[in-house]
Amino acid sequence: MFTPLRLKQQFIFGVVLLALQALVLYLLGQPFICECGFIKLWESDVLSSGMSQHLFDWYTFSHIIHGFVFFGVLRLLFPRMSLGTKLMLAMGIEIGWEIAENTPWVINAYREQALAQGYVGDSILNSLLDTVSMMLGFFLAFRLPVSLTVFLAVLFEVAVGYVIRDNLTLNVLNFIYQFEFIHDWQSGD
Repeated sequence: MFTPLRLKQQFIFGVVLLALQALVLYLLGQPFICECGFIKLWESDVLSSGMSQHLFDWYTFSHIIHGFVFFGVLRLLFPRMSLGTKLMLAMGIEIGWEIAENTPWVINAYREQALAQGYVGDSILNSLLDTVSMMLGFFLAFRLPVSLTVFLAVLFEVAVGYVIRDNLTLNVLNFIYQFEFIHDWQSGD
């Protein structure tokens, strides 16, 4: 799947993609780290101003699921494509989303949701680790049986939904259309 020369080229291309992600986020005005001035390994309070600002948080699981989905879709659409090329495509998609997610339009759209009213976008460090989390999900999907990958995706969605009243599915749904009953549930009403 990987030849040494191609592996080196793909690694360099991956690093360039991550550097481009950081540069664009910087140009969009996102801080490199949390404006609180320190870095936490894990931010657990979904209503905290530190959400999406530190290394990992509850939404990290969504990015792992992105990797599951990207691997599965690319495997179905392009069965003969090399694993490295699929990963570069998946990184491009994830980085595209990470940049879009930090535009004023998307930040404001998120602020309309019950759990993201104080959302200011991601720190650059958090966004880069979101992409790395997607890569982890991509490689897990490559290595694990499909049934286990699907099980993990469902487990992550249910567990995160239970703990914080949000997950990838609800996030996408709320972005498309906000249902009052979901808003009320997420607000604790």
